[in-house]
Amino acid sequence: MNATVMREGDAFGGGAAAGGRVLTPGVDVSHGTILYLDDISVGFDGFKALNKLSLDIDNGELRCIIGPNGAGKTTMMDVITGKTRPDSGTVFFGQTIDLTKLTEAEIAHAGIGRKFQKPTVFEQHSVFENLELAMKTDKRVRFSLTARLDSAQRDRIAQTLTLIHLAGEADRPAGLLSHGQKQWLEIGMLLMQEPRLLLLDEPVAGMTDEETERTGELCKTLAGTHSVIVVEHDMDFVAGIAQKVTVLHEGSVLAEGRMDQVQNDQRVIEVYLGR
Repeated sequence: MNATVMREGDAFGGGAAAGGRVLTPGVDVSHGTILYLDDISVGFDGFKALNKLSLDIDNGELRCIIGPNGAGKTTMMDVITGKTRPDSGTVFFGQTIDLTKLTEAEIAHAGIGRKFQKPTVFEQHSVFENLELAMKTDKRVRFSLTARLDSAQRDRIAQTLTLIHLAGEADRPAGLLSHGQKQWLEIGMLLMQEPRLLLLDEPVAGMTDEETERTGELCKTLAGTHSVIVVEHDMDFVAGIAQKVTVLHEGSVLAEGRMDQVQNDQRVIEVYLGR
């Protein structure tokens, strides 16, 4: 691990782990903001995926990000989670944690969880076991082979099962769940990692109307305890949950505000909603 990342570890309060340390989250949100992206640019073979993008997310906020294909939504999430390094600009988690200096694993340990569009669960294991495997514990082989859940851990899994609408499916193999239930399970697995910030990529794609409604309820429940960024194309879903909407276009912010404000913005109508 390079010296720059080791210095960044001071912001987390230390600890040991795979690859060196377990980063203990210590996110400074004293200014009320949990995520800052400032003047971020990313280029791929001459194409500007992000073009001086600036964005900030308040602690506990539920923010929806919308925009046409190619607007930069996925690249923005890649930058936040360390999958892509920006060509320029800064990304801070709280006041002190520079995400551009950390690896993907360190960013996850710091308290940022991401759910991709296609759910990834352990299909041969039960729903309960999926949550158990995702729990934020020592994952060293020797410890894992002898570990037993204590009552507090079991209670936490039970609470998460209720939250994600899967309390009645705890013993069911995850592979037998519906598409929507797998999405909820993956969100639950992220929650077991105790994230401060959740990134949800098209969480209702392919869901039934009932599943979509329940997912909206879940997102609104998570807000406050967590900060949540939802990237979604379903405008009815966005209208039902968003506290604030950001519209991306050609790698930068085109408009931002309440859903009714961005829906009536002529620029947004021309580049996205009018299509």
